[in-house]
Amino acid sequence: RSERPGVNINTATAEELSETLSGVGASKAEAIVRYRTQFGPFGSIEELTEVKGIGTATIERNRDLLRLEN
Repeated sequence: RSERPGVNINTATAEELSETLSGVGASKAEAIVRYRTQFGPFGSIEELTEVKGIGTATIERNRDLLRLEN
């Protein structure tokens, strides 16, 4: 089976997130994982804006890479 390119925000490690996403370094990637651990899986791509340091511009820049699968 072929994987779609990109990263699943509900299962990716901080390392995978920071390596794949533009404008997301180690600290933002760790914040995404912390948020997911605290609040559970993301229900939408847009929910990423709840994470400190992640704004709509970051989401738009990476939209083609963002996957939402449980």
